[in-house]
Amino acid sequence: MTNKNTIAASNNSYSQALFELASENNLTDQIEEQILDLLNMISKSTDFKFLIEDPTTKINDQLLVIKKISQKFSLNNLLEKFLCFIISKRRFFYVEKILKNFNKICSEKRGEIKAEINSAKKLSADEINKITEELSNTFKSKINLNYNYDESLIGGLIV
Repeated sequence: MTNKNTIAASNNSYSQALFELASENNLTDQIEEQILDLLNMISKSTDFKFLIEDPTTKINDQLLVIKKISQKFSLNNLLEKFLCFIISKRRFFYVEKILKNFNKICSEKRGEIKAEINSAKKLSADEINKITEELSNTFKSKINLNYNYDESLIGGLIV
């Protein structure tokens, strides 16, 4: 197994472990919602992203930040302990991938299908909803649609 495969397997293991713990405690929905908030925070805060990615950041500093975030946003105790655990294992720089993979596992367990659509013109919310509905009917499954407006397209849609 290559180093990349080992890292991916490790990230998946952490995500799977969190999912199993959340499922056993009937906390999957709550933790998934909080993870979406954390991912949003990571994408919007350059300071937080730097704290995650900087290998010179001390473990105690990372733990302190997570505890403050947990208090401020009332993170579930299980999620807080999990984040502290991956910090203690020096895997915090993978946290974004781990959390995204957790959400992917949750979607798969619900039988959801992820779809992406690129459009040459801006679509209204109603048009996006109609496309999502049509895909759901076709595939007989809930669709998580990721919509992107791509002005470089000459015309049409890419699904």
